[in-house]
Amino acid sequence: MGMFKSFRHRLRRAILPPGILRDLEALRLSQGRILTELNRAKSPAELRECEFRVFSQFGEDGIIQKLISTIPIPNKMFIEFGVEDFLESNCRFLMMNDNWRGFVVDGSERWISAVRQHDWFWKYDLNARCAVISRDNINAELLRSGFPSDIGVLSIDVDGIDYWLVEALSAYSPRILIVEYNSVFGSERKISVPYDPAFSRRARHFSELYYGASLGALEFIAAKKGYSLVGTESAGVNAFFVRNDLMNHGLRKLAVGEAHSVAQFRQSRNAEGMLNYLSGEARYDAIRGLPVVNVETGEPERL
Repeated sequence: MGMFKSFRHRLRRAILPPGILRDLEALRLSQGRILTELNRAKSPAELRECEFRVFSQFGEDGIIQKLISTIPIPNKMFIEFGVEDFLESNCRFLMMNDNWRGFVVDGSERWISAVRQHDWFWKYDLNARCAVISRDNINAELLRSGFPSDIGVLSIDVDGIDYWLVEALSAYSPRILIVEYNSVFGSERKISVPYDPAFSRRARHFSELYYGASLGALEFIAAKKGYSLVGTESAGVNAFFVRNDLMNHGLRKLAVGEAHSVAQFRQSRNAEGMLNYLSGEARYDAIRGLPVVNVETGEPERL
């Protein structure tokens, strides 16, 4: 989801003076606090009813607020992989609204430099690191945070090998795990792109639709790690998992078919790199035949 975020952020900074941006952020924070209070009366079993957006891309902020108010979280800390400049992210509202400590990682030094230049970088306990996350270094990068293993939230959105990062996760047991899934891969098959530490969504296929893993694949590996699927946001981007020992607080474990949302946004590109606005089955047709891995059997398959 990075290309739209980058364009919006550049455009916003070019048009609006810093003072206006700060005032708008303060207004958004105030609105987010009101929405958080309104969420208190809603059932954690129906997370989509709790959606709202402050700094997240879609309704993730509201879902996260509901989850952290539902389950006990002694260590109010988050780690987020794949943040770009952190302006639009899953955990920034946690930092600014709830004063959580944070550790963010992105593979671009340009983006990490941008994170460090924001005034909220010194106002809050946030550390930022440039690193390309792989299954070989994910645990070492987590340990670089200096946080205990029992953190509140771990969010993974690297537009590629997300499944393989969850599979390799061993050093940390976050209470809430958030992972991006690719709804174009469907809800039935447990599939992921093959592992490649140098995976690039833009370089691998011009459509930019070939990346990540299906929701079924992520539910499969999360269950093996001791997590239950509790929901997705209605935009069909992120899946939310809660550690099994915390599933007695009104939360409901969902089957993949029940939780799956089909993304409606149209971000596909043609061979010339131009947006071509594919939707529905046309998106799947654009990547049909490309290689995937059945994560349950370990066997190669084709889309």
